[in-house]
Amino acid sequence: MSERPVLIVGFVTPVLMALAGVEPDGSVVLVEEPDVIRKRDLLTKLAGSALVRELIGWEHARPGSADEFHATHRDLDPVAVIPLTEYATPFAARLAERFGLPGASLGAAQILRDKALLRKVSAAAGLPNPASATVTCPADVLAFMRAHPGPAVLKPANRQAAVGTQIIHAPSEVDQAWASCVEQDEGIFVPDRPMRLSMLAERYVPGPEYSVEMLVRGGRQLFANVTGKQLFPGPRPVELAHVVPADIPGELTEKLAEHTRQVVAAVGFGDGILHCEWIVSDGVPYLVECAGRIAGDGIMEIIDRAYSMKLLHSYFAMMRGESLPELPRRATGGAAVRFVPMEPGVIDAVLGLEQARQVEGVCLVDIMVGPGHRFAGLRSSWDRTGLVMAVADSPAEALQRAEKAAGLIRIEVTPA
Repeated sequence: MSERPVLIVGFVTPVLMALAGVEPDGSVVLVEEPDVIRKRDLLTKLAGSALVRELIGWEHARPGSADEFHATHRDLDPVAVIPLTEYATPFAARLAERFGLPGASLGAAQILRDKALLRKVSAAAGLPNPASATVTCPADVLAFMRAHPGPAVLKPANRQAAVGTQIIHAPSEVDQAWASCVEQDEGIFVPDRPMRLSMLAERYVPGPEYSVEMLVRGGRQLFANVTGKQLFPGPRPVELAHVVPADIPGELTEKLAEHTRQVVAAVGFGDGILHCEWIVSDGVPYLVECAGRIAGDGIMEIIDRAYSMKLLHSYFAMMRGESLPELPRRATGGAAVRFVPMEPGVIDAVLGLEQARQVEGVCLVDIMVGPGHRFAGLRSSWDRTGLVMAVADSPAEALQRAEKAAGLIRIEVTPA
């Protein structure tokens, strides 16, 4: 058992699975919201874990809770504090400050958690942003659309996973979009207490989407990857596929990395990893949002496969203050994640899984639903039913393999 634990804030199953057998037994203390512990039955899930030394229930998403935690658990003396979930980032940043450990800095974490603040700070630093405004009612959205003709995006300033986000093409859609978007229930992944509602209206920017995953130490880039993205069709901008590395010219790859370095400098981000999203329109990268945490959706896994590295392990080592070997600058192959669509209704059967697994290059088929599951339609990333992951010599071929495998999976439903 490690004497000084790594303190992880937020439960993410794939991350803990990836750390098992690599990090020492008993080296992790996990902090999670009491409601989430109950709703996800984490006591049962972690009962046999050799990795997790202790599970602490704590309302980490509450302002000031990191300082309370530090006063209560000063004897923990962690070697690192690492956030795994979006809502855990300010708590982890402040707790790292209190323990004198590497971290994002509370100021940076708070800016990244608030999309309205991030717009102001990054725009002041000269980064292109879509026109946006804080809105509190449908009338505000209509006023914004009159001032900025054309499609708009209605989105929360302080949520994750595309929850409550919708593209609005005409003023006649505003009332219905508002009613739909302010319903932001994230179920088992968030505490039961209400979260403050903060909404933005933004000018819709057309163009391909990308994300930059960047490992940062002392405000300086150690590693960067650009991920290409595809979205499900429709008004909800939920991601359908991720491709690593993005199949784009080197000049655009460097431009996206440079813009992300400018975000790092603008918010004063110190140590950690960022997942920064961009839309490129007429050659100009526009900032969508930036998270001060690891990427979800299997992106960390496909980065490892495409670059022949272990980015998560390098991240943990860096946060412990260890020196790192030189990290790769270029990918050695391609990797892709493709999500599996389904129609609204009640699932009768999930077919074709074995055929999908037999497609060349497929390394994972993970369907998270089964017969009896009720699907009301795609509203956020939480509603996706499963994914396929594939590798190949090139990003394009990896995506083709993932698409082929996903196409073999049939989710039969009875319309509700």
